[in-house]
Amino acid sequence: SSGINAEYGQETVFAMLVEITERAMAHSRSPQVLVVGGVGCNLRLQEMLTQMAAQRGASVCATDDRYCIDNGAMIAHTGNLMFQHGMSTSIEDSWVTQRFRTDEVHIAWRS
Repeated sequence: SSGINAEYGQETVFAMLVEITERAMAHSRSPQVLVVGGVGCNLRLQEMLTQMAAQRGASVCATDDRYCIDNGAMIAHTGNLMFQHGMSTSIEDSWVTQRFRTDEVHIAWRS
């Protein structure tokens, strides 16, 4: 049935998200995971992240539905932090890629 296939697909995608999150935690040495964005509303994803975090001695903070709808505010906040730390990009130098590696981003306000 298509419901079973959708559920299996969700589990597979969530397992990939959990694995990527675990790697990001290892790279950043972070003891916390903040679950945000539209998919952050999904209780199964929250459960899987909580299990992974517990195995690492870490914690998960899942925001409520008011903050799991649109990433626009998070993007704007990040842009503001970047600007406050002297980082800016001209429109001509701006571009988008789906293969952007978050572990290669310089985060000036965490240095």
